[in-house]
Amino acid sequence: MVARKKHYRPAGKKKEGNAARYVTRSQAVKQLQVNLPVFRKLCILKGIFPREPKKKVKGNHHTYYHLKDVSFIQHDPLVEKMRDMRAYEKKVKKADAKKNKDRADILKQRRPTYKLDNIILQRYPTFIDALRDLDDCLTMVHLFAYLPAIEDRIDVKRIQNCRRMSHEWQAFISRTHKLRKVFVSVKGIYYQAEVKGQLITWLTPHPLQQVLTEDIDFNIMFNFLEFYEALLAFVNCHLYRSINVKYPPILDPRLEAFAAELYALSRYFDANSRSSVLDPQVSSSGKVDESELRLAQLQHQLPSNEPGTLTSLIENVHGEDEEDNDTMLCKALFKDMKFFLNREVNRESLLFVIPAFGGIVSWKGDGAPFEEDDTSITHQIVDRPLQHELIEGRKYVQPQWIYDCVNVKKILPTRDYLAGRELPPHLSPFVDPKEEDYVPDYALKIEQWKAAEILPLPDVGKEDLEDPQEIADVEKAKEAAKNEKKLKALQEKHYEGLKVELKGVPLSKTDNQISAKSMEDREESDPDYEQMAKDKDELALLTVSKKKRGLYEAMKKGKKRKQDNVEVIKERKRKLKESQKSKDV
Repeated sequence: MVARKKHYRPAGKKKEGNAARYVTRSQAVKQLQVNLPVFRKLCILKGIFPREPKKKVKGNHHTYYHLKDVSFIQHDPLVEKMRDMRAYEKKVKKADAKKNKDRADILKQRRPTYKLDNIILQRYPTFIDALRDLDDCLTMVHLFAYLPAIEDRIDVKRIQNCRRMSHEWQAFISRTHKLRKVFVSVKGIYYQAEVKGQLITWLTPHPLQQVLTEDIDFNIMFNFLEFYEALLAFVNCHLYRSINVKYPPILDPRLEAFAAELYALSRYFDANSRSSVLDPQVSSSGKVDESELRLAQLQHQLPSNEPGTLTSLIENVHGEDEEDNDTMLCKALFKDMKFFLNREVNRESLLFVIPAFGGIVSWKGDGAPFEEDDTSITHQIVDRPLQHELIEGRKYVQPQWIYDCVNVKKILPTRDYLAGRELPPHLSPFVDPKEEDYVPDYALKIEQWKAAEILPLPDVGKEDLEDPQEIADVEKAKEAAKNEKKLKALQEKHYEGLKVELKGVPLSKTDNQISAKSMEDREESDPDYEQMAKDKDELALLTVSKKKRGLYEAMKKGKKRKQDNVEVIKERKRKLKESQKSKDV
């Protein structure tokens, strides 16, 4: 049998298979004639990612890209722009090295720029495609909106731009009532909105001070952020124009100075809707004079202290899509309800969520629409034990009540969410309990409420009728507060009398008679101080949690038990002594 010679491919022959379809990263960089950071940036902007071939020709320690993807980058005009910018930076460095400051300053001012409009149109041919890819974009923009500005790492203008764009997105979602789900977790707050039939979910950090470590590579994040900023600006512009609102918005500088950008955007929507109602031809053409918007934002044209101001003008907005059943349900959830936010709660989140479901909201600070002493407020959102007197007709609830009502799409009873009480579990709306093996008890309770339709209406207050203990606690708190006020007044009068006596002012006969009579009346009308102290202790117990209240009751019972044991021991010793005396006798 004749052995066959092994076939070798002649030199200069074309490659076949994976060797022809894939190239390594170093080969791609050499083909594009750019450095590695620019190559990474181009891949992020164009949406090119590494591939995993079935057979890695160069070895497992290489990163492979498809040859068609590299050719796709190579034919983009942005590559030539990047090369020009790299050559321009060399000119700037050369001027700095020669210490030619004037030329260096001129070159820095004339740096070439580029736009990403063509890339966005290539990656997203339709607007629906852009909405489908908006989850990571919103998460990244909201993340940078909460980061602190660090010199030589994060620019202040970039953070301000991210904050502005995130507020523009939230203002549109809130005004069009497109928000569907909210979940507060350890990582942050998850939101889900439905825009043009597409479910968009994003994560917002908690408003806390962020601490950045040194091992974070901001260059890669900035490349993603650059593309996401252009994408979100494109989406916001399209959404604003779909409801005949001019973009970018013109905000009230006074509200911007007070860090109330989201409320300023709602006023901007009101001004646009008002101008469109007054002049439909101007709104249809999309040309609205900036001076008219400024005038419409003034207090005498948009009185912010009147209830319903923020929602009254949206009803006649032209160009808005027809509302579906979910939008109508969300729009009427907090209708005719007025909220006030305390300082300790997450103001930005609640300013976004409450108006998205038809409520009117204000806060404690500059630029607020109405003050805390407004009698039309129905709910006050608190997250600390109450330190002041309760206002009659107002419910003091914790922020979780808002989020749970939003997820259930019903007004839940407030007795489990009152200030100082232990909260029920915060259930995730993104998990279906029916598909899981475990269904929480509170989820079953909510389902029973919804099935029996016993949930109270916002203005009826059935939860108060169902829970008489809550009424008794409120009445006790009010009575204790009144008794404490009387006690303070009597103490002040007593101190004033002592001051007069110390000064040595002589009292006339009539004054002595009046003072004696007043002392007799005071002795007759003096309140029971023991009862006042007891009421004060009961008021303090009302403001603590159920767990601490139980520990306090257990401590009281333990002290009483010890005292009873001591008395029993004393009684036994006394009887023993008496029996010994009788024996001695």
